[in-house]
Amino acid sequence: MAVRVRFAPSPTGYLHIGGARTALFNWLYARHHGGSFVLRIEDTDKERSTDEALQAILSGMRWLGLDWDEGPFFQSRRDDLYRQALADLMARGMVYRCYATAAQLEEMRELKMKGLSRTVYDRRWRDSGPDQWPADQPYTLRFKMPLTGETVVDDLIQGRTVFQNEEMEDFIVARSDGSPTYNFCVVVDDMDLAITHIIRGVDHLANTPLQINLYRAFGATPPAFAHVGLIHGPDGKKYSKRHGAVAVTAWRDLGFLPEATANYLVRLGWSHGDQEIFSREELVRHFDLDAVNPSASILNPEKLSWVNQQYLMTLPLERTAQALAEVLSARHGVETPVDERLLAMVEQLNTRSRTLLEMADGALFFFRKPAGYEEKAVKKHFKAPAKDMLASAREALAALPVFDRGTIGQAITTLCQERDLNLGKVAQPIRVAVSGTSVSPPIFETLEILGKEESLARMDAALAYIGQMPPEAGA
Repeated sequence: MAVRVRFAPSPTGYLHIGGARTALFNWLYARHHGGSFVLRIEDTDKERSTDEALQAILSGMRWLGLDWDEGPFFQSRRDDLYRQALADLMARGMVYRCYATAAQLEEMRELKMKGLSRTVYDRRWRDSGPDQWPADQPYTLRFKMPLTGETVVDDLIQGRTVFQNEEMEDFIVARSDGSPTYNFCVVVDDMDLAITHIIRGVDHLANTPLQINLYRAFGATPPAFAHVGLIHGPDGKKYSKRHGAVAVTAWRDLGFLPEATANYLVRLGWSHGDQEIFSREELVRHFDLDAVNPSASILNPEKLSWVNQQYLMTLPLERTAQALAEVLSARHGVETPVDERLLAMVEQLNTRSRTLLEMADGALFFFRKPAGYEEKAVKKHFKAPAKDMLASAREALAALPVFDRGTIGQAITTLCQERDLNLGKVAQPIRVAVSGTSVSPPIFETLEILGKEESLARMDAALAYIGQMPPEAGA
């Protein structure tokens, strides 16, 4: 049987990091086995579902490169299918009307909390018939769970889990307004879409025995189940807003590449030997459920930054440059083409940056003249001798017929030899002059990227600044 998996988000919020990893595991499993990845939107909560949330989910999936083969299918458009399935269960005698009031249910809940009952609902309406049904009183439809025996879940990740049937509820499959419930809809949908494997968070494991019995009531074979461990923060608690960004699009906005994000998420619970960095092709080739750890995974922001830096250093320059251009535009309002100049910036910054935000901040001085000079750098590198040295460097650079890193390096090296100075004594004043700080990529490459005209203009501005400094400042 061909593998068919699904990802079924609810459009009531963003695509959570945990949801993104679940989608990624499903996508990889389908691709590894040559199967289909189906997208279903569980939007039956009409009050909380929004198009904005839906678009955020779809945007996050596209950003991660998770293309779907079928769908999206919307639960809100499948009412006829659910009504037919409910009628089927009623015809099989597998559901019954429940007229329990809210007050009665609360009394039952208290008995369960006190240990006086094994289930919240005491099944009081299970064997009732039309002659016992109250007139003009709302009712729900409940599914008849087996009263004895056990339901076994042979989970592909968590292993064998046994549930005692007598301890499980006759759960509601249709509310008093006739709308179907979650557990009912997902079973009907997964049967209709011929889903073979359900890969989801371990927090859904408790629903699984209920759903297995629904499949059996329909005369269908349940799919294989695989429940993934949750993601925890560094404190060992379930990952949430208190730990940082929880939406996958927020990771994008923090400057993480989609390739690095996907790589990091897959490694939260899955491994292949000691390998840390994987191409998408390698992930598809190696990923399978037998290597997924059943336990919770701890999210480590430092590790995420490390993985992202590996991608910044190894991706083709054109790919990183395109991403950098987008961040420069969004973060700094700088519009730049992906040209040789931007590629040169990436080449100089990719080993110095952990995120695209850091790279964009580091590249900004190439596009904007320094608005001022770092105070600490001024005190250290704009001392009195700096004006004469900077003026000599400017003169040497202005005389160059070709302005590239080779000729720039030769000119500055010659100046150092003539003055009997180490390179830092000359390079650092130039660096502060052109960047405003004492930190930049190598100075020869920096000047080449800036270009001759811009480099000389910035050095002139620095010379004018040093000339206006009070004597004690340059002492």
